[in-house]
Amino acid sequence: MTRKDGLLAMLVVVVWGLNFVVIKLGLHNMPPLMLAGLRFVLVAFPAILVVARPKIPMRLLLGYGLTISFGQFAFLFCAINFGMPAGLASLVLQAQAFFTIILGAVMFGERLQGKQLVGITLAVFGVLVLAESSLNGQHVALLGFLLTLAAAFSWACGNIFNKKIMQLPVRPSVMSLVVWSALIPIVPFMLASLILDGPAVMLQSLVGIDLVTVFSLLYLAFVATIVGYGIWGTLLGRYETWRVAPLSLLVPVVGMGSAAMLLGETLTLVQLVGAAMIMAGLYINVFGLRLRRAVPAR
Repeated sequence: MTRKDGLLAMLVVVVWGLNFVVIKLGLHNMPPLMLAGLRFVLVAFPAILVVARPKIPMRLLLGYGLTISFGQFAFLFCAINFGMPAGLASLVLQAQAFFTIILGAVMFGERLQGKQLVGITLAVFGVLVLAESSLNGQHVALLGFLLTLAAAFSWACGNIFNKKIMQLPVRPSVMSLVVWSALIPIVPFMLASLILDGPAVMLQSLVGIDLVTVFSLLYLAFVATIVGYGIWGTLLGRYETWRVAPLSLLVPVVGMGSAAMLLGETLTLVQLVGAAMIMAGLYINVFGLRLRRAVPAR
């Protein structure tokens, strides 16, 4: 990977890591489902006027949009709104990697490697440690934790639809898939917000919208989604997957670091242990347990 592309990859990591802090800021004055819905409105418009529609079956486009866009972000935004720390959410969401591996084994008959089994086991113990920590705290924190896991599972389901899409004879561009799939969750988000929050709350959040919320929406739609996915998709198309994908392990590092600096979030010792176990599980899943053996001098 060239130095320029390496810097672009790190830019995406920082952008996606900061994403969780921005979500937290955006939720201070707007219901979570409405915020998510407006995010995808901005992703879709006006981009669909210049980005061609992907030539894929509608069932796959619907499945992708309802899982990776609606399901993932409905659960994630609600989780953070219900008390899930932004930094911890950035880490727990990475459980999608393990859910994806398990779903891939079920849906496509993919065999699990030893390193994956070790990584999954270690991460599961880390999740249990975090769950136990939540149980000893407030009920709201546990709800946020469970919703974040649901978001990770929705992301994994979206990955399965993405794999089916990429197995088509003609693969769509990443940007066309992102832009046109953004149309799908808009109505479900707005209907869900209408039912759960009510029209008065929705109207008030629009009338009283402030610069922080506007900034959050612009960041989530254009920086994190359009720019982030655009660069990431370009890098995946230019290099082998194994060169690019592992860099996403740095997202929760940036997420927890930025949440600590900008939001003042802190983790207990037990939570740090659980977080370290999940990170170790992710690392083993990608790189395995092999260590380089020193070559004796001759």
